[in-house]
Amino acid sequence: MGTKCLALACSPRRDGNTALLAGQALEACRRAGGQTEFLFLADYRCAPCRACEGCYATGRCVVDDDAGFLFDRILAADRLILAAPVFSMGICAQAKMFIDRAQQFWAARYLLGKSVVPDRERRPARRGVFISCAGTTLPGVFDGALQVARYFFKMLEIDLFATLCYAGVDKRGDILKNAAALEEADRVGLILGGS
Repeated sequence: MGTKCLALACSPRRDGNTALLAGQALEACRRAGGQTEFLFLADYRCAPCRACEGCYATGRCVVDDDAGFLFDRILAADRLILAAPVFSMGICAQAKMFIDRAQQFWAARYLLGKSVVPDRERRPARRGVFISCAGTTLPGVFDGALQVARYFFKMLEIDLFATLCYAGVDKRGDILKNAAALEEADRVGLILGGS
């Protein structure tokens, strides 16, 4: 059985630039021998964090929606590709809302002293990639999104292996004109799927 590689595309557009790059990377994972799964966050019903502290007792969120299923898929994966565009100088609202729900993993690790991956010692070291695109080319456009992504990967006990961020990519499909970006996504995917 190959490495389990999961891509989670957080753009509201199924054919958004970040989703296209995630697909490129995931296809490279498959070519390298990895088992692949592609999920679109927009296909699932996820509510924002309530800040109710319900997860403080168990390390699991008490809100009953699809976020639990998505987190279970992420925890089962050996490799994670998180793809989320930048809107208004920050990670898109869909991704931020989902990442806020990762509070349950903070509770598990820092309040309850538990690993979020129960069988971690029997699995390969978990690695991940963050992919983002922004329409603007303003300096620092990815700074906020990268902070949020780093937190997310840390809470999930995943080594953030690479960040692929491309500015000036706004219109649907623009990233397909960027051969260097597509090659980089392919290269990173081959590494993820083969390691």
